[in-house]
Amino acid sequence: MFGQKAFAAETSAGAKSPEPRLEPFLNFGGVPYLKTVFDETPPKRSPTPLQLRGRALAERLRSQGKERGGMDTVSGPRIGVALGGGSARGLTHIPYIEAMDELGLKPSVISGTSIGALIGSGWAAGMTGKELREHSYEVLGTMRTIATKLWATQIRGISGILKNGISMQLDATSIVDAFTPASFPLEFKDLKVPLYVVATDFQSWHQVVFNTGLLRPAIAGSIAIPSLFKPVVYANHILVDGGVVNPLPLDQADIDTDFLIGIDVNGDPSEGIAKTDHKALDIWFGSAQIMMHSLTAHMMAAYPPDIYIRPHVANFGALEFWRVREIVAHAEIEKERFKRILADKVEAYIAGKVPVVESNPD
Repeated sequence: MFGQKAFAAETSAGAKSPEPRLEPFLNFGGVPYLKTVFDETPPKRSPTPLQLRGRALAERLRSQGKERGGMDTVSGPRIGVALGGGSARGLTHIPYIEAMDELGLKPSVISGTSIGALIGSGWAAGMTGKELREHSYEVLGTMRTIATKLWATQIRGISGILKNGISMQLDATSIVDAFTPASFPLEFKDLKVPLYVVATDFQSWHQVVFNTGLLRPAIAGSIAIPSLFKPVVYANHILVDGGVVNPLPLDQADIDTDFLIGIDVNGDPSEGIAKTDHKALDIWFGSAQIMMHSLTAHMMAAYPPDIYIRPHVANFGALEFWRVREIVAHAEIEKERFKRILADKVEAYIAGKVPVVESNPD
């Protein structure tokens, strides 16, 4: 059963339904830019034609009383962005966030599942795509860096988890605390953009949607991959990863918006010669991918996005976070094309035209 009414009915009690109209949240002071490794000021470059186009779009919006960031005005364009789950592959969200920054556009509502909820929370808190990239490089740059962070959460046997699979269950709340900036907001009300975080209630089998209350336990519940993480007990729910029920939460981003963007980082079927020596964790994640692909297909039929992006991330393992630079660089391939499609959408909105649905080729 799909559709807005169906999803509203199946959302567990204790989390806010998506039906009420959005109200402005309090502003958060933002997270300062992380320092780069270079002390010298880089030379100024001439803006590209696409950057000039983005600036012109922003100026046209301002001239019509449609400031960047739909939170600040009742006029549009109001852009909803759904950030899907996919573990380490979800780091590919970052270049698309940068693309919106470069066009001078901000979302009016963000929804996220699992890694999409984690990255989306930083975006909603006021971090730019560049800041998200630099922070990810800092905390995920090497296996040693990740191990140091995990060690600080009192987790032992780190190398076994990263290389060989599950040897123990991790605490999702401690992981969120360890890998988010110190100035990260505590509550949803402190965000600059409305955020809807999707988790799964293990007892009722329904999705739970959080957009009020404490932020970190909601994110922890959304990232709590079964077996790898202990379930998160919060708000009268036993929570596991949101991807179990809703890997690409288009339903939560399609709230009072002019057009909808979905970024699906679940991945593609493996290509080439089939392996026969998969580890248990590989089998689990691969099976979960198949399930999430089916769920996403149903969600897209019920809530078709105006722009659908699915980066090709099959070459990256679900837990290979230390390959963050490779993963982000891989997504750069589609970044400029995404900017052109998005610019067309905004221009069509300004001109009062009906936009054409676009998706990247498989």
